[in-house]
Amino acid sequence: MIIVAGGTGTRMGSDVPKQFLLLAGEPLLMHTIRAFQQACPDAAIIVPLPAGEFARWEELRQGHGFGIPHQVVAGGPTRFQSVKNALSVLPDVGIVAIHDGARPLVSSGLIRRAFAAAEADGNAVPAVTVMESMRETKEGRSHPVDRSGYRLIQTPQVFLLADAKPAYLQEYRREFTDDATVMESAGYEIRLIEGETGNIKITTPEDMVIAQALMTRPFQR
Repeated sequence: MIIVAGGTGTRMGSDVPKQFLLLAGEPLLMHTIRAFQQACPDAAIIVPLPAGEFARWEELRQGHGFGIPHQVVAGGPTRFQSVKNALSVLPDVGIVAIHDGARPLVSSGLIRRAFAAAEADGNAVPAVTVMESMRETKEGRSHPVDRSGYRLIQTPQVFLLADAKPAYLQEYRREFTDDATVMESAGYEIRLIEGETGNIKITTPEDMVIAQALMTRPFQR
């Protein structure tokens, strides 16, 4: 499993990278790692981090008594490069889940469903329906679009290593905003599975408030 935490989180308005911000008393990255360890206890966990943040992460890990085994690798200037670096330490065969470190509320059920779907169909990408009305803007004007034809994409995105490793040998392009776009560019058809509305990506301070509320909701994730 690759848990991508190589960013700086500038939209959080904090000097601390968002993956290290405290959520329910722990850095949110710890919650994300724990979610995967609980879902798949025997799977190797690879965490790309900014090269300059290794010492901070080690200090946090020790300070919180965080002992879940994982391997840290250097992230890159883009998400694409961070995933590529992590793939380089994995074997050539098997299945890999690639997940945003800033999605700490992913459930064990979604992780397991994604693995099962990828084993059956070659890959699995979680997606949820769009609930709000949508408009497309162009040349200063806008018009409504049918939201039923759109999906919001989540992680973990799960692929065969035999497919993912060659796909990440491509040259980086700006449209590679997630792993599905990389795989599609390499010629693979993407297969969507049902995601979870609670599997939010923490990007802004408001998202931290929402995540805290979701963590204390009175039912099991």
